Amino acid sequence: MSAVKRTAFRAPQRRVPTARPFARRPRRRADTTHCIWADEDTTLLKRPGMRGLRLQFDYWKAEERLQQERIGHAIVVYGSTRMVAPAEAHALLGEASRALAERPHDARRRRAVAAASRLVKYSVYYRVAREFGRIVGRADRRTRTARLAVITGGGPGIMEAANRGAYESGAPSIGLNIELPREQAPNPYLTPALCLRFHYFAIRKLHLLERAKAAVFFPGGYGTFDELFEVLTLLQTRKIAPLPVILVGEAYWRRAVDFAFLADDGMIDRIDLDLFVYCESAQDIWHAIGGWYAQRRSPPRRSTSRANRPMRE
Repeated sequence: MSAVKRTAFRAPQRRVPTARPFARRPRRRADTTHCIWADEDTTLLKRPGMRGLRLQFDYWKAEERLQQERIGHAIVVYGSTRMVAPAEAHALLGEASRALAERPHDARRRRAVAAASRLVKYSVYYRVAREFGRIVGRADRRTRTARLAVITGGGPGIMEAANRGAYESGAPSIGLNIELPREQAPNPYLTPALCLRFHYFAIRKLHLLERAKAAVFFPGGYGTFDELFEVLTLLQTRKIAPLPVILVGEAYWRRAVDFAFLADDGMIDRIDLDLFVYCESAQDIWHAIGGWYAQRRSPPRRSTSRANRPMRE
């Protein structure tokens, strides 16, 4: 018999299908437009329904900073943004006069000289406001608890002058700035930590008066008049505690507003004319404020009240 040839047993191999090539799909990115924190959603915060929150933010950011800096009392200074320092006013007048000398019959250059002459005329108030800021700044050194500070709207002109005087004396210099077409940047004489910006006029006005121990009004335009009559109305209606109101530049204010006429025609009471006094110099302003408090036996530097709180009805 012939031998049988044996072969090794091989298990059947399993066929594995090969992967077919396919086009890669671009990785889809998640839409995170709405997946953000509520307090970081600027679109949400700018909606009309969020106005209440925006008002609170406007108030509390400034309030917290003022508390941190121990600002308890303030003297508010109001006035025109269009006034400049005497040196700058005289320089502008000299430049305009030289230009007019070259073309004496040029109407435009004549108007420029007239405008520069007015700047020189009103620059005296810049000097007075600057000196008054220094006086208030020196008074702050005598306070032991809550600090006394100059507070303005933080813009140019009279506000800059008052802040400048306080800044030069080493005292707190507060500016509550708001963006306007003619006033878009804070003046350079503000304490950095006390340069505060606002969205709303209402909150800005509230902070100007909340710690106010006196309100000093220099010549100005619509904005100054708005703030003056608001303060007088709040005092007249007893919505805020009494405080001295000083109008600087009697000739200007008597011509700009005929208060006597309002009283004569019964639009205000005679006693309402006692809500303010006229002053001319920085020393006069300071003495008028001190005299007002002396009559009530409560000078500003000894007052312990943090804010000028509204009176109860």
